[in-house]
Amino acid sequence: MGTAAEPVRAASGGVHAPSASRPASGAFSTGASATAGKTAGLAAVPLPGGQSVIFTASLSLRTRNVQVTVARATRLAESAGGYVSGEHARIVRTGQHASPVVDIQFKVPAAAYQPTLTTLGGLGTKRSEAQRAQDVTGTVADVNSRVASAEAAIAQLRKLLTRTGSVGGLLSVQDQINQEEASLEALQSQQRALARETAYATISLTVTGTAPAPAQHHRHGAGFLRGLTAGWHALRTAVTWLLTVAGAALPFLIPAGLVALAAIAGRRWWLGRRRAGASPAPD
Repeated sequence: MGTAAEPVRAASGGVHAPSASRPASGAFSTGASATAGKTAGLAAVPLPGGQSVIFTASLSLRTRNVQVTVARATRLAESAGGYVSGEHARIVRTGQHASPVVDIQFKVPAAAYQPTLTTLGGLGTKRSEAQRAQDVTGTVADVNSRVASAEAAIAQLRKLLTRTGSVGGLLSVQDQINQEEASLEALQSQQRALARETAYATISLTVTGTAPAPAQHHRHGAGFLRGLTAGWHALRTAVTWLLTVAGAALPFLIPAGLVALAAIAGRRWWLGRRRAGASPAPD
C-alpha cells in the first residue's frame, strides 16, 4: 500500500509531532550501539488517532565555535534518549576565508522530537529549517497483516508436515515451508525498519562557522603602507622615464657638443686676430 507524505502542521486536523509528555512505546537507550541492539523488538509507534508517522527535519545553524556547538547538540540529543547516526566535517572556502562545516545526523525518540528540534535551533543563528512528516499507517498495517498471515501459513504447513507419509509429500511441504519462511524474514525485516523509523525521528543538523571579521586596528597601517608603496612606484617610474630620455638624447648631444666647442674655439681665434690687427704699430 502506498504512503502519504505531508508536512508537520500545528493546526488541528494535521499530523502532529508527539510531545515530550507522550512517551512512545518501546525501549530506548542513550548509546548508539545499545539502541541498535534493542530496536529489533520495537513496534511501530502510533500517534494518538492510530497514525504511524516518520518524522524528519533538517536544520542549518551558523555559530562562532563549531566544535562547541556540535558537542552541545550531541549532549542534547543523548540526554533526550537519542544518538548520533552520522557525522561529516569539511572546510568551505569563500574568497580568502575558510569556514569549518559539520554535518551531523541525530536519531531521537519520536516523543522528544519537537522539543529537541526547538532546543537545537537555539544553539546558533538559524539559517534554515525544514520539517517533514510521512504517514506510513497503511504500510505498517499491511506489513503487520502479511507477517501474521505468513506465520499462520507456516504453522499450518508444519502441522501438515507431521501428517504427510510419503517422502515426496514431505519434500514438497518442506519446500513450501522454506519459501514461506524466506518471505516471512523479508516482511519481518521491513517491519523492524518501519518500527525504527517511527520510533526514532531523524534530525539532520549542519553547523557552519562564521567568517573572521576584518582586523580594524590594521587599517591605518595598511593605508600608510599602500601610500608608501604607491609613492615609491611613482618615483621609480619618474627616474626610469628621465633616464630613458637622457639615453635617447645622448647620441645627439655628443656631436652637438663637439660642434659647439669648435665654434667657441673658432670665435676665440677670430677675436684674437681682430684684436691683433686693431692694435697700433710701435714708433
